[in-house]
Amino acid sequence: MAEATGKLSRVTELVAALRGRIERGEYRPGDKLPTEPLLSAEFGVSRTVIREAVAALRADGLLLSRQGSGVFVLEPPQPAYPMLREVDQTRLSSVLSLLELRIAIEAEAAALAAQRCTPEQEEHILTALAHLRAEVAAGRIAAEADYALHLAIAAASGNPRFVEILTMLGPGVIPRAGVGRQPTADPGYLAALDGEHMAVIGAIQDRDAEAARRLMREHLGQSQRRYRAMQMSG
Repeated sequence: MAEATGKLSRVTELVAALRGRIERGEYRPGDKLPTEPLLSAEFGVSRTVIREAVAALRADGLLLSRQGSGVFVLEPPQPAYPMLREVDQTRLSSVLSLLELRIAIEAEAAALAAQRCTPEQEEHILTALAHLRAEVAAGRIAAEADYALHLAIAAASGNPRFVEILTMLGPGVIPRAGVGRQPTADPGYLAALDGEHMAVIGAIQDRDAEAARRLMREHLGQSQRRYRAMQMSG
């Protein structure tokens, strides 16, 4: 059962990552999706996970398989959740409202992850953290890798609804994915983010639900304070 749950979470996270790239225009209508070996190497998942994620996106009308040619991106259909998808994530006021929502959702997801996380899910969280660190070390904004880490924690809650809500919101909920003025080049800022992530993960590893809830709230609350200060500075 734990193996099946872990596989499901990886499929869900890959679907969210690929969907985000399509919606942001990184994969444009008519583009051919990277091959299974390339996607498998990039995301660190098996080809079975790749196929199931592609099948899910085909069912959503985002991909089309052509025998002998590959998998191609289709024009995205009208979003199923326009009120959330149409939030202007380049505005600091929108970023702050999304962070409030995330605190309500992700603090409880982290607490449940501390209670229910399987060894495989814990390994997946650590893999996501390592990928995020590699992206930051390479000088990238790394918003998608940050999002994948939060998805991995949500998946470890054992409640797929948390993952569904974060997937609905999309990678744009990571503030630096949309806000133009961002402190991502500041080593102190990046070190603080890494420390906050490690504190949450440590509480999950210690199976301390109260600490995981509190530390996730503090992590997202710190983001609120950072971006509110940007808003007030004009």
